[in-house]
Amino acid sequence: MKEELLRLYNLDLDELLKISSKYVKNEVEFCSLINARNGKCSQNCKYCAQSSHYCTDIESYPLVSVDEVKRVALEAKSHKASRFAIVTSGKTPDEGRDFQIELDMIREINKIEGLKSCASLGILNEEQAKQLAQAGLKRFHHNINTAESYYPEVCTTHSWRDRFNTCKLVKKYGMELCCGVILGMGESVEQRVEMAMELAEIEPDSIPINILMPIAQTPFENYLDKIDEENVLRTLAVFKIANPNSVLRFCGGRMRLSEENQRKALKTCVEGIMVGNYLTTVGKAPEEDIKTVSDLGLVVL
Repeated sequence: MKEELLRLYNLDLDELLKISSKYVKNEVEFCSLINARNGKCSQNCKYCAQSSHYCTDIESYPLVSVDEVKRVALEAKSHKASRFAIVTSGKTPDEGRDFQIELDMIREINKIEGLKSCASLGILNEEQAKQLAQAGLKRFHHNINTAESYYPEVCTTHSWRDRFNTCKLVKKYGMELCCGVILGMGESVEQRVEMAMELAEIEPDSIPINILMPIAQTPFENYLDKIDEENVLRTLAVFKIANPNSVLRFCGGRMRLSEENQRKALKTCVEGIMVGNYLTTVGKAPEEDIKTVSDLGLVVL
């Protein structure tokens, strides 16, 4: 499979996108998030503004209130989002009070008609996965971020296998899984193909695609040139071919692509968009995404 995906990756771009377009539907799913706890993370992920290992210029704050989550969730719904995620910094969900509040947040989101609950809370143990499922969480988000072979170049305070095991727990307890990557962190073309294969093994419902937005004062602050737009499109196409039943979703960093290439991706390999802003970077206004989808003749789910 690896040799075949590498062959496809190196085809003429238009030919490659024509192949991947066979697997996309005429519809796009919107989702949104709230950055519910920011900064002071113990992990040393080299791309991340929230790591306590680096002196980045971000505002750190504790867990927001359940009422604030509900307010932002209702706003997301008004922008045609059908899924809403609470996202917290840190290696794992906090034991005790914070985790119980996060469970309450999930229950409140589930009360909003037409909105499905999602959460991105870090590496899970068995009991945490069980409680999230019991609280009614529809989908858990946990990225592999990069290929297993490249992971030690990105983070050393936890392993790729820790992330993989969390993905297995999510599926074990019957929740949907959102699991994706960050492109442009210095990985090779071969390692991008490895990511496609690893995701195919995991079988996520959704694959969020992030493109590195280098953050000042992090080890990857000068990594802007590690991937270009053409190679982003090639990677997206190969991901879709390898994962035909997963929704590829534009997330952080898509603004590095030209408007033309964003539209090309939405026609040939991407079927989801994280609308609004991201964790520590700015996205598009939701109204712009709504218009783009309409202009392309696509339907918002």
